Amino acid sequence: MSLPSSRANNRTLKEWFDKINSGEIRLPRFQRPEAWDKTRIRSLVNTVIHNLPLGITLILEVNRDNEPFVSRVLKTAPDIGNRVTEHLLDGQQRLTAFWRALHNNYEWETYLVYNSDWDVYKDETIDTGSYVEVRCQPRWMKKTSKRPVWVDSPKDTLLRGLVPLNLFSPIDNSSEIEHWIDLAVSHEKPTESEQDSFAKLMAWTQRKEVVKNFIRDRKEIIRHYNLPYLALPLSTPKDTALQVFINMNTNSKPLSQYDIIRAEIEGVKGVSLDDYQKKLDIDYPNVKHYFDLPYLILATSALMQDKLPNQRGMWDMKKEKMIEDWEMMCKGLGQMADFLTQNGIYDQSRLPTNAVLAVISALYTMIPDSLDHRGRCEILLKKYLWSSFFTDRYENSAASNAFSDFRELKHIVLQEVKENGEAYSEIEVPIFNRNKYPLSSIDELLQVGWPKRESIRARGVMAVFLNLGARDFADGSRLDRQQLLDGKRHYHHVFPDHLLKDAEIESYLVLNCALIKDKTNLNISNKEPYRYLKERYQWTTEDYVDVRLRSHLIPIQELKNGGYENLSAEEKKTKLKIDFDAFLNKRAQYVYHAILQLVEGKDLIANEIIKEVESLETVVNK
Repeated sequence: MSLPSSRANNRTLKEWFDKINSGEIRLPRFQRPEAWDKTRIRSLVNTVIHNLPLGITLILEVNRDNEPFVSRVLKTAPDIGNRVTEHLLDGQQRLTAFWRALHNNYEWETYLVYNSDWDVYKDETIDTGSYVEVRCQPRWMKKTSKRPVWVDSPKDTLLRGLVPLNLFSPIDNSSEIEHWIDLAVSHEKPTESEQDSFAKLMAWTQRKEVVKNFIRDRKEIIRHYNLPYLALPLSTPKDTALQVFINMNTNSKPLSQYDIIRAEIEGVKGVSLDDYQKKLDIDYPNVKHYFDLPYLILATSALMQDKLPNQRGMWDMKKEKMIEDWEMMCKGLGQMADFLTQNGIYDQSRLPTNAVLAVISALYTMIPDSLDHRGRCEILLKKYLWSSFFTDRYENSAASNAFSDFRELKHIVLQEVKENGEAYSEIEVPIFNRNKYPLSSIDELLQVGWPKRESIRARGVMAVFLNLGARDFADGSRLDRQQLLDGKRHYHHVFPDHLLKDAEIESYLVLNCALIKDKTNLNISNKEPYRYLKERYQWTTEDYVDVRLRSHLIPIQELKNGGYENLSAEEKKTKLKIDFDAFLNKRAQYVYHAILQLVEGKDLIANEIIKEVESLETVVNK
């Protein structure tokens, strides 16, 4: 018996969509769930709209009457039974990302295509040239409306240079496109009474055509984009298909940009970048906990040479100058690591965004070691750090936005003056523009998910607790880096997951999270909060326990609820929802007031935050 062979095929994205829509393609259930984050999704669609190649996918041809594996549809795809002809073995994450992003049906993200030529709000001081890219806008609910509201306004999105990604879908949606364009530019249409109304009308019509052609051209790229695949024939044994699946999902390590720059430096300067990096790690051992050293070295060096902290800037910087400034760069990285530690951020897993790392490191190379000016500079860095966690500044175009912020912060750090003799001020730093980059609201905080996921806001909230020196519930010990490295700290549900799950209430919210020791977590994980508190109070004093809880900004009175055991299922569900909502709302207020202090560069004291919120509530209630 001869072994089955695979054959390579071409297939356009439109054809893939047709097959998904008709139910011909399904996933074996052993495939992991949808896992890609918004960064990877955005990168994927960027690859397609620029018509760049992607890797090959793998399918197994199947008999619709006798599928070899139990199967399911792609997330959000229609479930049409008895039509399946293919199982997707490799490429699930890519196809799911294409399907969902091009339908724009993610609940808390909206994907848009950005055209820099149309953005009336862009920073004109940075010459980035004309470019097109896919962007992601986080969403949240406030009362009954999804925020920010401008995302759903064609006029406001187009003014920002943005077009919803679903308009570029390979399906036929010409009427939807026409309707969106009409809404987006209707406010620009001249009236007959205006001077030069005919010329203005022609210009307005041309404007519509430009937008329409932009959508049409990229829609055609997406529609005809070739996503090739290998096909295992119908005769392929089940175990063989599984082995191929395993082999196809084994990734090799590609050559990195750092590898190429290292070879370039060693060829020109005759020095070993590896030896330099090893010495950096010995002299400043905490730096590597925040991100890969190669990236930090290149991004910081690029900023020090006034280049963008991205691939373009890293290629453009002078490698000889990079080596000349090496000691200064290393010192900046070391001071950055110390600064983050002082702010309660100990490692990459707790860092909300890596966009700040090179900015802070490069600025430290310019900050004096002593005197009052250093203190003022570090307050400025603190304002910058926490503003980056609680605004949307680094959700998109992080490298160019970081560069823009760095240039303005640099003026202040170096105490430079403008041509008119005026000093540069903080209000000129883009990230401090609260009109364009407002701080997270209480409504947004209430909907932020679990901090293990890569979310700027979720990790930002946890960083607030760590900044306060949150103490363990049981023994009162404070968090340190070694405990994190040893895996001795767990993300704990304050209101137990099983209790909320039984009541069909979402438990994986950052405001329901506390970072505590693994043993403490195991000891209390299945106990309702009030029962655990009573046990703690018997073991030590109530005041001691309350101090530990307040260090996590946990509202004590709202936590002292319980008594669910003798209630009916419906009564329990109702009471639990009321108790949990009260807990979340109070903790959200605490966190919000802490954020207001941090973005002003102030130090946090848990009791003062709690007293401030309580006093405000007292005033409101009067």
